[in-house]
Amino acid sequence: MNLTTDSPDYRHLFGVAYRILGSVHDAEDAIQEGAIRWHSLSPHDRALIREPLAWMTRVVSRICLDQLGSARARRESYAGVWLPEPVPGIIGPTDPTSRPQDPADAVTLDESVSLALLRAMESLTPGERVALILHDVFGLPFAEIADIVGRTPHACRQLASAARQRIRSGPRFQSDNAERQQAVSAFTRACTTGDLEELIGVLAPEVVVRSDGGGMVNVARVPVTGAARVAQFLLGIVRVREAHGEHMVVRDAIVNNRTGLEISIGDHVIAVMDLAVVDGRVAEIAIVMNPDKLGSWTNG
Repeated sequence: MNLTTDSPDYRHLFGVAYRILGSVHDAEDAIQEGAIRWHSLSPHDRALIREPLAWMTRVVSRICLDQLGSARARRESYAGVWLPEPVPGIIGPTDPTSRPQDPADAVTLDESVSLALLRAMESLTPGERVALILHDVFGLPFAEIADIVGRTPHACRQLASAARQRIRSGPRFQSDNAERQQAVSAFTRACTTGDLEELIGVLAPEVVVRSDGGGMVNVARVPVTGAARVAQFLLGIVRVREAHGEHMVVRDAIVNNRTGLEISIGDHVIAVMDLAVVDGRVAEIAIVMNPDKLGSWTNG
């Protein structure tokens, strides 16, 4: 099994672990622990495993399930709003044939790593989250999921169903289509030009913005809601930076599988934004400014 970071096997396992945990660091730790368990097997035992990647997927999923409890406790004491760690580019899987074929029965690939959905999944129990991701995104049968979460296949089906209903009770965000791209472009233009009325026009009336500074960057410690307040809040950030002689550059970037924004000052990326769009308007904005969560982002 090839577990170098650019291998398909590693990218698959990272896709599993990141969706469950919402943290790059924790996902990497889970894969490393799984690799240790793989190499601790005797050559004879490894030879008996017909599908090493499937074996590793089950092991890494169990490790992630064990981590979810402690991760939730850490997030409850987090300074301000906690958001998942954004990842540049595309997060697997890349093979859609392994997934459920009924679109009504599955969270889409892009949805499953959007910061909005990952944040919403914090409301699920660990068992619900694992069952939903492994079944809806990765197409694992409930018999295999049962072995991972320690429940019966029927119970796992119920866990996934309950998780799906809870997630679906919130707004349905658009995938990366032409209408969404148009909304993102209009949002970027309004923020760049400082046009308050244009920015309000591209925001949904009940839009909410959540900012994650991790206690290291001065950001709003509670969500800001409403188009006028959000627009004033965003343009206020720009004005404060410029008043200190800092010119912010806003660029399109692939954030967790879809178009988002990368904000930099000079060569330093200071923020990454993920936009959730409903009916052509920005309905949720996630701004990650915690430096510890921007380690994989570079400018150019």
